[in-house]
Amino acid sequence: MSADFRRKPDWLKIKLPRGQKAMHVVGLLNEHCLHTICTSGMCPNRGECWGNGTATFMIGGSICTRNCRFCNVTTGRPLPLDRKEIDDIVSSVRDLGLRHVVITSVDRDDLPDLGAAHWAEMIRTLKDRCPGVTMEVLIPDFQGRHDLVDMVINERPDVISHNLETVRRLTPEVRCSATYDRSLGVIRHIAESGIRSKSGIMLGLGETFNEVLQTMDDLLECGCEVMTIGQYLQPTENHYPVQEYIHPDIFTEYGEIGLRKGFKFIESAPLVRSSYHAERHACRSC
Repeated sequence: MSADFRRKPDWLKIKLPRGQKAMHVVGLLNEHCLHTICTSGMCPNRGECWGNGTATFMIGGSICTRNCRFCNVTTGRPLPLDRKEIDDIVSSVRDLGLRHVVITSVDRDDLPDLGAAHWAEMIRTLKDRCPGVTMEVLIPDFQGRHDLVDMVINERPDVISHNLETVRRLTPEVRCSATYDRSLGVIRHIAESGIRSKSGIMLGLGETFNEVLQTMDDLLECGCEVMTIGQYLQPTENHYPVQEYIHPDIFTEYGEIGLRKGFKFIESAPLVRSSYHAERHACRSC
C-alpha cells in the first residue's frame, strides 16, 4: 500500500521562500512573467535557492506536451514559442547578478525540431550577453534525435543534464513517451561530446536498492559524471503514488557508493533536486 502523500516525515519539512533576496527573485519572475521549475515543479529547495538569489529558469512556455505521472507541470497544447522569454531571462540573470544559471524546458513534441533551435538561441544569447556566467542546461530527450541534441551541444554550455528520473523497471509506469534506453543514449551522446554530463533519479517510487545501484552502473557506463538522487514528493493525490519515504541515512549510503563507483559529483539527500548545488558541477577542474 502506498504512503499517504500528505503525511511526510520530519526530514522532509520544507522551508518556504522568505527574506529580501527571495522576494527580489519572486518580484522579477512576476514582473517578466517568467516560468521556473522552482514553482511549476514545486521544488522543495526554492526557499534556499531564492534566498541565495538563484533560480532554475524554464523555457518553451509553461505547458508540456507529455503527461509524466510524477510531474506537476501543466500538460496540454502549448502556445507558440516566444522569443521574448529569452530576453527576459537574460535580463533577470543580469539584474540578479547570478554567477551560475540552470535552464530547463517543457517537452515540445508539437514542434518540428522539438524546440531545439529555441534551446540553442537561449544558450547563445545568455553566453553573449552574460559573459562569465556558467550554465547548466537540463534538456528533454528530443525523442532520441541526436541531430537535435547536437544543436544544444554545439553551443557548449558548461553542463548538459538529462534525467533518467527512475530505474529501468519503473520507467514505463512513471514517464510518458520516454524510454530508459533512449535517455541513456542521449546521456552517452552528451558525454562523447566532451561536455560534462549529468543525470538524476527520484527515490520512493517502488525501486529496490539493487536497482538503484544498477542505474548508477548504467549511467557510468555511458560516461555520466554527475548524478543527483532525491525523494519523490507526490504533488497531488492524482499523481503517481509515493511508495516509501527513504531515510536520509540510505541517501547518504547511495552517495558514498556512487563516489566509490566513480561519479565526480553525487548529490544524494531527500530534498535534492536536479539543480541542487549545480554551480559546483560546472567546475571543470573539480
